[in-house]
Amino acid sequence: MQALPQPRRIPRQARSRALVEVILEATARVLAERGYAGTNTNLVAERAGVSVGSVYQYFPNKDSLITALHEQHAAQMQAAIEAVLAGTQPRGLRGHLAAIVHALLAAHQVAPALHRVLEKEFPFFDAPAEQSPADQGIFQRIRQLLEEHRNEIAPRDLDLATWAVLQAMESLVHAAVITPLPRHGMAQVEQTIVDMLAGYLCGAPGRGA
Repeated sequence: MQALPQPRRIPRQARSRALVEVILEATARVLAERGYAGTNTNLVAERAGVSVGSVYQYFPNKDSLITALHEQHAAQMQAAIEAVLAGTQPRGLRGHLAAIVHALLAAHQVAPALHRVLEKEFPFFDAPAEQSPADQGIFQRIRQLLEEHRNEIAPRDLDLATWAVLQAMESLVHAAVITPLPRHGMAQVEQTIVDMLAGYLCGAPGRGA
């Protein structure tokens, strides 16, 4: 597999992190509006209100910007999941699944055009899960959730169950936002996703042993 384009440097100070955030926000807007062919570092710099040199200080080309957007997206999804699971309200396993799906759908609906570009046109700029700190954090948090509800779920292999839940959740959430069903509302789709996840996890005892 060809190595993904990486940033030139990682921002360490608050000011530089804020600058990178502005640059990535501008990249997201330009990419959603113009697509890959219409996106370039000069246009990103103009939209961000910074010099092109400031962009090149952190990102050598637009491909490295897209890679950074993918990782930023993963970090945002991790934050959304952590916020849901940090809630003090008792939910049970199904309640937690429903809250996570709802939060992820809401987050993806903020910029559906951008997600359409990232997921449909440029998924190859998304780092493998084992190379993404955010994806690893999401995996560990969902596995912890399943561990906490081990007595409620059928699969015995929690690593495999976590992988299956995350793959299904990601695919269905992306499909719901990127290619929505014209005759079904989002609430109905959301309920269907939760039903599928809960059905897999809480099926007949012994399944997946």
